Amino acid sequence: MIAIRDLSLSIHGTPILRGVSLDIAPGEILGLVGESGSGKSMTALALMGLLPQGARTTGTALLDETDLLTLPEAALCKLRGNDIGMIFQEPMTALNPLQTIGAQVAETLVIHGRATRAEAQRIARDRLDRVGLSAIPLDRYPHELSGGQRQRVCIAAAIALNPRLLIADEPTTALDVTTQAQILDLLKSLVAEDGLSLLLITHDLAVVADMADRIAVMQTGAIVESGSTAQVLAQRRHPYTAALFAASAHTPSRRVHRADEPLMVVEDLHRIYPGARTLLRRGPPVAAVRGVGFTLHRGESLGLVGESGCGKSTLTRALLGLDPVQGGDIRIFGRSILPKMPDSTRAGIQVVFQDPYGSFDPRWRVDQIISEPFHLLPDAPRGADRRARVAEALRAVHLAPEDMDKYPHEFSGGQRQRIAIARALITQPRILVLDEAVSALDVSVRARILDLLAELQGAFGLSYLFISHDLTVVRAITDRVLVMQAGEIVEQGPTADVFDRPSHPYTQHLLKAAPRLPDMTERLA
Repeated sequence: MIAIRDLSLSIHGTPILRGVSLDIAPGEILGLVGESGSGKSMTALALMGLLPQGARTTGTALLDETDLLTLPEAALCKLRGNDIGMIFQEPMTALNPLQTIGAQVAETLVIHGRATRAEAQRIARDRLDRVGLSAIPLDRYPHELSGGQRQRVCIAAAIALNPRLLIADEPTTALDVTTQAQILDLLKSLVAEDGLSLLLITHDLAVVADMADRIAVMQTGAIVESGSTAQVLAQRRHPYTAALFAASAHTPSRRVHRADEPLMVVEDLHRIYPGARTLLRRGPPVAAVRGVGFTLHRGESLGLVGESGCGKSTLTRALLGLDPVQGGDIRIFGRSILPKMPDSTRAGIQVVFQDPYGSFDPRWRVDQIISEPFHLLPDAPRGADRRARVAEALRAVHLAPEDMDKYPHEFSGGQRQRIAIARALITQPRILVLDEAVSALDVSVRARILDLLAELQGAFGLSYLFISHDLTVVRAITDRVLVMQAGEIVEQGPTADVFDRPSHPYTQHLLKAAPRLPDMTERLA
């Protein structure tokens, strides 16, 4: 149905795509994999006619006998939604926060003249029911839904006009394993029932191994290997393909120096949010964290896993002194941090967030970003000593001291995450809280960051609280793991024991939902 031949793309003279050739047959799932920056998303945007200004293309992209690359904007507007639909990675930015979900699904039908507003609302209800949102009213807004529900709304909008090709650009990267499994099952069922084609763009090889009929591997704007899924999984002819598979199963070399000294002790912790009190709605209080207790020891890596909404983020905010609690105690370095964490304690526990770019001030140079936590120290270094400390932190994460004079936008995603780690290290903390710190990174960058974390732990004796929905990563980097469900810790123990012999039904459910490569079946139970 889609035939791409020798597609090349440059933006303001910079080559992005180089001679890309792909075929997508009716009813087929094609997985397009590669590292960030390899050109996957640009290939999809070229098909949709959504390239940025300054883009120049050569080659052809035929939908039946029509070359998509030569169509004027008016013709592309008719094609988008009708023939080709697209699902983006982050649904919260793809959806309009000021419109209800019903209006956004119906909008496509009205704009294309396929239904009146009343009919469009009825069809919107049908599409939302079809993607598993029958219990969600049409008058809900995106912020009132979970991440998985928002992604389902995006899928409902994309299939509203029954397109022939659906492009899914990293549709499950930010989702937990069970929600991811539900979204992937939904996409597979749409392909089977409607006969549409699916271009699945992802850096998660385990996802395409289970989903795709064929796989194309992209590196620096070119297809380096393609074939049936079974063929690519078995042969891995190109060195880059082999390197991607090796990175997916990478386990960092760790020197465990766990001591019996408890650095963080949490006892019977409760966090309760008040119920909704608006003119239209009344709701009961919500217990987000219920009776949680655990201990983090010096030099230990402790994993925290669970679905979105289970209470991981709420618990993390409480541990960082950012959220009040309604019961229990948190002792860090032998001292209770309730009701307010003192700066001396805050300097000893630092956090690395999922999206470093979102936690940086884009107008600040790296020097300012990394040295920002110095305000927590009673005697903060100044002048040349301050720059020397920043240079030392940059060297610790394998960046150059000269990088301190650059801005965040001058770095790749993996480099920005290294800067975030350097900022966390600047106060010489004893505990690092890593909140989904590698979930947005492609497999090769993720492997390098995990190696760096293992190296830093060995060098500085750090303790890690590693929060992630990626069970493969948790298996690779942690000594013990906590499994959280509905605000409670339902299972905990040594990581290998919990993963190999899970006792709680919820843990078994999580492990079963996790996608895996065929040669990873021994690593995840």
